[in-house]
Amino acid sequence: MGDNGGGPTGPRCIAIVGPFQSGKTTLLEAILTRTGAVGRQGTVDAGTSVGDASKEARDHKMSVELTVATTTFMGDAYTFVDCPGSIEFVHDMRAALPAVDAAIVVCEADEKKVPQLQLILRELEELNIPHFLFLNKIDKADARLTEALKMLQPASRVPLLLRQIPTWNGEAVNGFVDLALERAFVYRENQPSEMVPLEGDTLDAEKQARFSMLETLADHDDALMEQLLEDIPPPRDRVFDDLRKELRDRQVCPMLMGVASRTNGILRLLKALRHEAPGPAQTAERLGVKANGESVAYVMKTFHTSHGGKLSIARVLAGQVGDSTVLHTPDDEAGRVAGVFKMLGQTPEKRGPAGLGETVALAKLDGAATGQTLSTGKQPHPALVEVKPFPPVLSIALKARERKDDVKLGQALTKLRDEDPSITVIQNQETHEVVLWGQGEMHLRVATERLADRFGVAIERHRPSVGYRETIRKPITQRGRHKKQSGGHGQFGDVVLEIKPLPRSSGFEFTERITGGVVPRNYIPAVEEGVKDALEEGPLGFPVVDVAVTLIDGSYHTVDSSDMAFRTAGRIGINEALPQCQPVLLEPIHEVEIVCPNEATAKINAILSGRRGQILGFDTREGWTGWDVVRAQMPESEIGDLIIEIRSATAGVGTFTFKFDHMAELTGKTADQIVAARKAAAE
Repeated sequence: MGDNGGGPTGPRCIAIVGPFQSGKTTLLEAILTRTGAVGRQGTVDAGTSVGDASKEARDHKMSVELTVATTTFMGDAYTFVDCPGSIEFVHDMRAALPAVDAAIVVCEADEKKVPQLQLILRELEELNIPHFLFLNKIDKADARLTEALKMLQPASRVPLLLRQIPTWNGEAVNGFVDLALERAFVYRENQPSEMVPLEGDTLDAEKQARFSMLETLADHDDALMEQLLEDIPPPRDRVFDDLRKELRDRQVCPMLMGVASRTNGILRLLKALRHEAPGPAQTAERLGVKANGESVAYVMKTFHTSHGGKLSIARVLAGQVGDSTVLHTPDDEAGRVAGVFKMLGQTPEKRGPAGLGETVALAKLDGAATGQTLSTGKQPHPALVEVKPFPPVLSIALKARERKDDVKLGQALTKLRDEDPSITVIQNQETHEVVLWGQGEMHLRVATERLADRFGVAIERHRPSVGYRETIRKPITQRGRHKKQSGGHGQFGDVVLEIKPLPRSSGFEFTERITGGVVPRNYIPAVEEGVKDALEEGPLGFPVVDVAVTLIDGSYHTVDSSDMAFRTAGRIGINEALPQCQPVLLEPIHEVEIVCPNEATAKINAILSGRRGQILGFDTREGWTGWDVVRAQMPESEIGDLIIEIRSATAGVGTFTFKFDHMAELTGKTADQIVAARKAAAE
């Protein structure tokens, strides 16, 4: 296809993104209705939308994974990728974005959602993705458009460019003026808008708003600036050329408006995409695709279906991909495509080979993962991007409700992780717990629901164990003696151990000062093993650390002594000594760094103080207007559900990272409760 003055240059892929509950899935439904892909507009509330079709999304009435739907508009193919708005499911958006041509950012004139909007715009800005703002629910907006623009502008690092202004019938918005076309339209519910004369007060408002739009465009076009200064009306084609160029160069973010639930403003949005958004060739160039005659595709998302196996949603960025095409990952793990499908939500439809720009589902590429670059060349194509998940912030320990499902649970967790790389699974060898880490409370809830609903594994969940330790305050010298006689060879081991506390974080030291062969050299390693055995669980119920043990004396029997006897003697010596050494509980302390909008900083400080946190200081977040970074040290036990309070205090946008710093003594009532709980669990 030719450019046609900015028309399509191949099948487009457009992301629909925006803050939580701004109407993204409703906008997708409106687009599919307007383009004839669905016969009747469904709704999220009724559970009849193409998007949010999974059981978990329907149950919670929110997007929990991206939805892909391909349709046509004016004879050209478009795939829309509806991305979750919640920060807990943001990895789906982040993994899909690199390969899209442009994004529609759905938002409302709501001050409380500006920090969420800023997070999403920042992702698009960092990836150099052209984007439009679609101001949704314009019929319910309290603020006038100029006020809304002032409210939303701080979220964007480029100017928001008004493309439309609303027209009013009393207090209600009844249509809009397109400032580029200089035409007025009245909304018709679930029908195309109707053009009406542009006159009176509306014409005056249009002239003022259009001049403001042209001024912003002229910041990057000297010729246009001269025409404005000389009062020469620029040709309409010149205005559209500037709109297209400055969108593609990411110098402006055009702002359109409408009511997705009534399909108002949808055709104008689609026409803006058609004429101004870049096509797949420009996207491939932005990503640095080097085709060299080979086919290249990027995996945006992975699904495991109940009957069809694994589906990889992929965008073809060079060449063609069809049935039986062999694709290689960057680490050269090959896979053969078992089928190519067009997607409409969760419904795959078999189709022929996919060419440049098309977004399709590829079946049974077992070696492919979300975010990978696939290619057909003899040398695998270098990775186009690397999308690392945000660090996890909340964890649960889980186990299969029935022991017979243990293997099935392991397989299900592998698939879950394949579908959602922002989940981390850790096998804790010390506590024998399987710990699932995720991005928040709802993220983990949906993950466990999927284990049951999609993979058929019922699970039990509880809070993971905290990494408590214990140490000693007082040194002691203790004999450990093991003697047993039961016919034939007996067992005999006798040791004298000197036990001392070490400075914090020293770990464990074992030495010996044996003279005269009272303990033969070949038995000394066994003594050390016995000591280690005993230190695995001290008198308070936890592993013992920061202890030095020296073997200073002992005795042996020429017949009855053995490695096992001396190992037992070492263990007995430690077990008898530790209760006399003033054992004390140690708890892990982590360094925590919280990022939050600055109006929430005082609340965050109060939350940290209420969780035994020691605030180290705070500073402005570098490169982020209106955000702070708070640093603190706090106990691991208090970090467990910290994210829930942070999200509550920050309208869902605050988050944190943490790393182990040191172990600290814990005494008093809290320590007594922890030790009592440990003993009760062991009984």
